[in-house]
Formats: sequence, structure tokens, C-alpha cells
Amino acid sequence: MLGFKSYLRFLKSNSCSRRQLFSTQTPLQSAGPMASLLKTRSVIRFKGPETIKFLQGLVTNDVRSLDDPQPAGENNTTPNMSAVVAPPVYAAMLTPQGRFLYDFFLYRAPRTDEKLDRTGSGPGPDPGELEIYADVEGSVVDELLATLKRYRLRSKVDIENVAEDFSCWQRFGGNITEDSSTSSQYESEANSIGWGGTVDQSGVSSSQGNGLGWHWNKDPRLSCLGYRAIFPSNTTPPLVEADKETDEGNYLLWRLEKGVAEGPTEIAKGEAIPLEYNLAGLNAISFDKGCYIGQELVARTHHRGVIRKRLIPLRFFDDNGKEVEQKISPGSEVIERESRKKVGTVTTALGSRGFGLLRLDEAFKGKDSLSVKGCDDVSVETVRPEWWPSEWFLSNEDRSTAA
Repeated sequence: MLGFKSYLRFLKSNSCSRRQLFSTQTPLQSAGPMASLLKTRSVIRFKGPETIKFLQGLVTNDVRSLDDPQPAGENNTTPNMSAVVAPPVYAAMLTPQGRFLYDFFLYRAPRTDEKLDRTGSGPGPDPGELEIYADVEGSVVDELLATLKRYRLRSKVDIENVAEDFSCWQRFGGNITEDSSTSSQYESEANSIGWGGTVDQSGVSSSQGNGLGWHWNKDPRLSCLGYRAIFPSNTTPPLVEADKETDEGNYLLWRLEKGVAEGPTEIAKGEAIPLEYNLAGLNAISFDKGCYIGQELVARTHHRGVIRKRLIPLRFFDDNGKEVEQKISPGSEVIERESRKKVGTVTTALGSRGFGLLRLDEAFKGKDSLSVKGCDDVSVETVRPEWWPSEWFLSNEDRSTAA
């Protein structure tokens, strides 16, 4: 709880007059493309011959694709992009009991032997060992490093905090995530910017800050979240103009609307069950990769197919149907209005939006069926995210019949 309050203080302290938070009553969908520097995130680097083996036994997703890049395609004919690509991987690290600890966005570092040279005719020299960079929660980075080094034992992998050298960014907004034609055009522009040599100036931001080969990637969780990337800290990413950069709090609002929690501030560290927080639907878990720490509970819960609670987007209203701003705090109990029975708990709240970990059999009975304990004048509306699969709404009896 205290962590989230500290997070909100961080957002407020880093806002400036030209990058104010949108009101939660203002649709972000109509705001157009935006980009946020994620100051709450940090970057660590894994380097060494056993990096992939080490991560494969540690996190929930299959990371072997990071060591097996594929041809970039016929359209990659300039020296701005790598000749091969390995999409980023989203994954989590769990306790031995299968509870959430940390999340990772894992990136394969650009390699000079895999990109076209400045003439566009061939690769550069072999840079040596594979490097994997991880976008992680900044508030726990020291703790995370200590945990990783404890698990490292004799593995041939170096783990280093490189937060001063690299920054995490997110680009989001309706114009680049919902409209397929616009999204394709944006992806083409983003991919035309890279090492520099014959950079397409029509797509470059004023900073031209991508000389080392870092580029935007589709968010590995969901297409509606937009694009995510790591860039050198002394540069501004491609396609990010000053008037398009926005406060990180607006990215939180975007995720609140989409129903996607991120990091141990929003996914209770040491307590959260990954499937209840929808990590399987966010492409964070492989059920075919083999053993990793905490796998047993995740696999057993998945194969039993019974998940009674899930993280659900919430909206808060008063008796007149008007959205209530800043009245509900994390930790508040969501109750059934008539029976007064507890349905779940608010885990995150900002303005009139939030997340709640609620029982599915009680969560979707109508806008006026739920309230907040101690705030009877506040109604809680649950919102079904568009990306949720239909089977998440089957009752336990329906699941048994389907099985």
C-alpha cells in the first residue's frame, strides 16, 4: 500500500506544466499518439555465455527466442535496422511457492554483426558475448539484483545495474494501437530509424537519438498497449517530439483502462498469484518451457482450470452517476451492495479508475450491484477488457462440462 502512495507522489513530483495528467473523465483514446519516459522503471544487463540458460530456469516465459533471432524480412534494406530480429519477451519471477515477485521486459541488445553496415552491404564485426537487457521496476532494483545474484551461483553470467546509461519508454494512444492501417504505417516509420547512415529524415525526431540500433518494439503483452523500448539515456527516442511526450501517469491511466497491471507496486510482491493477475493472458507465461522457480503452483492452477478471482478494471461513481475522483484508495473493500458480502479488494486507484482483485461470480452483476465498504455513496462498475478470452467468464460448472 505504501508503495503505491509513494508511486503517486513520484508521478506528481515529476509532472510539469506542459505534461499534466489527463483527467480520468477525458478519453485517452482521442488524445492521439503519446510517449512517456518511464521514470519508475530501471534497466539491468545480463551478459555471459550462460545468460539464456540462467534466465530460462528463473522466469515464467520461454526466453530461448532471444538467442535465436529471425530474418527481419524483405523490407529491411537499409542500414537502419538489424538484418535479424528477436522480439522482446515479457516474463515474471516467482517465489518457490509460485507467488509473484518481479516482472521483466527482456530485450536482446543490438549486435553489430547482425546489422547492415553504413553502406547497406554487409554486417559489422562480431561484438562477442550475448547481452540481454531487462526493463524492471526501479523501486526494487537493488533488491532484485541481490536476489538474482543469489540464484546465479556458479553460472557464467554477469548482472549489472545500467540505469544511468539506459531509460525505458512507452509509446501509446488510440491512433497507433487501435487503427490497423495507422498502426502498420507507424511500425514502418519506427523501423526505418536505427543505426543512422541513410536514416529517413521524415520519421526522425528532432533528437535523432538512435545511433546505437535501439528501436521501438511492439509491446510483448498486448497490441493495444502500443510500443515499448529501451533507449540510451542521453538520447530522445525516434518519433518522440517535445509536444508528444507526456507524463508517466497518463500511461498508468492507459493501463487502467486496458486492465493491465505492471510491476510489484501494482502486482502484490510475494502475495499475488500470477494467473489471478492475468499474466497468462499477457503473454508472460509459457506452459511448455519446462521447469522454473515457482512453476508447480502455476501449472497446477492452469491445468485445473479454476480461477475464482481476477484483476479487473474498475470505475467509481456517485449516486448521481458522476465519476468520483480521488475518493477511493488501494486496500478498500469492494462489497455486494445488498448482502454486504465482500467481493474483493481495490489494488490500485487513480482518479475515478482502478484495479480490483474480485471474485468472478460476483463481479459482473451490474453497475449498481457493488459498492465500497465505508463509502456507501460510491458505486463500483467493473469493466470487461476487450482482450479477455471468453472462457474466463465460464462458471466452474461450465468449465467442468467443457473439459
